[in-house]
Amino acid sequence: MLNKQIRSVLFASVAALAVTACGADDVASPGEGNLVVLPTPAPTPAPTPTPTPTPGSGPAASCPTGTANVGTITTGNGEEVRNCQISGIITGNLLVPKKAGTIYSFSGEVDVGIDGGATGIITFEPGVTVFGSSGGDFLLVNRGSQIFAEGNASAPIIFTSRQNILGTTTADSIGQWGGVVILGRAPISNCATGDVSNPGGTRTDCEAIIEGPANAVYGGTLPNDSSGRLSYLQIRYPGFEVSTGNELNGISLGGVGRGTFFQNIQVHNSSDDAVEWFGGRVNGKNLAFTGTDDDSVDSDVGYKGFNQFVLAVQRVNGGDHNWEADSNGDEDAQPRQNYAMANGTLVSRGGNTTILMRGGGDYEMYNSVISSASGANKCLDMDGSATVQAANPALDEKGPPVFQSVFMSCSGGAFVDDGNVTVAAIQTIFNAGTNNTSAGTSTLASSAWPIAFINGANENAVTPFNAATVASSFQFGDYEAVNYIGAVKDANDTRFQGWTCGLYANDCAIAPTIG
Repeated sequence: MLNKQIRSVLFASVAALAVTACGADDVASPGEGNLVVLPTPAPTPAPTPTPTPTPGSGPAASCPTGTANVGTITTGNGEEVRNCQISGIITGNLLVPKKAGTIYSFSGEVDVGIDGGATGIITFEPGVTVFGSSGGDFLLVNRGSQIFAEGNASAPIIFTSRQNILGTTTADSIGQWGGVVILGRAPISNCATGDVSNPGGTRTDCEAIIEGPANAVYGGTLPNDSSGRLSYLQIRYPGFEVSTGNELNGISLGGVGRGTFFQNIQVHNSSDDAVEWFGGRVNGKNLAFTGTDDDSVDSDVGYKGFNQFVLAVQRVNGGDHNWEADSNGDEDAQPRQNYAMANGTLVSRGGNTTILMRGGGDYEMYNSVISSASGANKCLDMDGSATVQAANPALDEKGPPVFQSVFMSCSGGAFVDDGNVTVAAIQTIFNAGTNNTSAGTSTLASSAWPIAFINGANENAVTPFNAATVASSFQFGDYEAVNYIGAVKDANDTRFQGWTCGLYANDCAIAPTIG
């Protein structure tokens, strides 16, 4: 990572927005800066159903306005469909319609708008499928521009890889195309250019470069900024290492404001983080992260947000942390990060410690389940004196992490002792909350095939905490005061059914039906 002094040198002579690349604080994910590649083979998964060929009506004769006809492609389902390519810089409005016999593809870096220049809007209709062919294919929404990708429960929008369209992906496929980057004008804590740390988080012009793309700027002074609306969206097999320690995530949210709608989102088999928040204020709900090879949730650079119903089930014998909360190296930066999660179910399957909290942020966890049934990984690690220091209201610092109605069951034990914050100190912080269990016995159950994420008797025996007031403090108006902890109450809970893949059947590797 680059510390603040180095950043100042790098950017002192660069004018306005023409900034050079820098990393967010310790965001050279995964984990400690290296991709997690473990040699242990995964158990043989449940067999993937053989898809029935779908003849459809054949490929469309032409492509919609704003896309290029690059021929046809035959999917793993036996459909021959027209491939309509999206490329270059989009200004004005581009509609990507659901059209019979039509699939779409990203070619290279697709920019929506120009930072500091022309704006653009890209709209994807429900049921649209778009693929990328390599790590260099990704979608980037610049500051001031917007994306509208709103599917529905029966017709999600799918961004995936060419291999998935051809039907050649497997349970171990990761990192087959770039991903999605959305940049906004909400406050961040680490400036490449602009104002230095300011207690209380007031900014004038703090900006930085996002991880992954070259010279893509995020950050600003608009906490309610809107980058559009995303809902019922699947992103399969994303993530790409652009250069050493510089990766594209499944979704990167840089300085995205709370005016952005971010609900019913799945990221599957990302080679880097599923979602990473680089500052900003956007809240989220109904988030499913499956098969991640790095962190399912990574928050840093002064992110302040509330997420409810977070289901994260990592790769077998892979993955790093299910939740990595970080601002390591800039513990004094303002605004101090404050991430609150409610109704999370975080399941590790042989990777690293499930949760790592460090870097001098304010972290809150309510009504959640933390589980690891294999390997030696533990549930919770805290690092750094700034992470566990007392509250300082004058600097908008809430104090040590907060846990309320959290049920933990990890095969390697509850807390990590790595020579930093002691186990005794972590245990004291955890036990300060109500209805917390540090060494429970998991009764999580699976659905149709063996991924255990559905509450059992032990999880449902925990009395939930009403976090409505907390949600309100983040201006999150969609909080549900449910009578259970975790993301999925029981087998009758349909919150994640229909619009996700890989949870209720081994179906992510099957090529989507285009129609």
